[in-house]
Amino acid sequence: MAANKTAVTDGSVDGHIASVANDALRLDCLALSKLMTEWTGEAPRMWGSAIVGFGSYHYKYESGREGNSCATGFAARKTEIAIYLVAEGAHQTELFGRLGRHKMGKACLYIRRLSDVHTGVLEKLVKGSVAELRRRYG
Repeated sequence: MAANKTAVTDGSVDGHIASVANDALRLDCLALSKLMTEWTGEAPRMWGSAIVGFGSYHYKYESGREGNSCATGFAARKTEIAIYLVAEGAHQTELFGRLGRHKMGKACLYIRRLSDVHTGVLEKLVKGSVAELRRRYG
């Protein structure tokens, strides 16, 4: 079975965020890193070359595939930030309705600016996502 492409590294989170070319996006990533550290109680670590992750968990699917991943995290894209969340969880639908301007993929929440969303609601989404992972995988 192939190894996961994205694994925790010794890369510098500060260096990675400093390399974000878009000034506004870089400032949002700095703020989000501080917020997610507070919300999760975990220090940020680089996962691969582009994901700033917080905490980790080990998963094992019925297919036999298993690996490790960050419990939550984010990645700066060219014009937005991808925030990694569990796609489903208690009260998520209601919270997304109150979050503000965003798009949701399978397990990624996309925002253009941190100021576009209600950070109190984002906190609940992140904490809920991490709690759901802990419930599922221990």
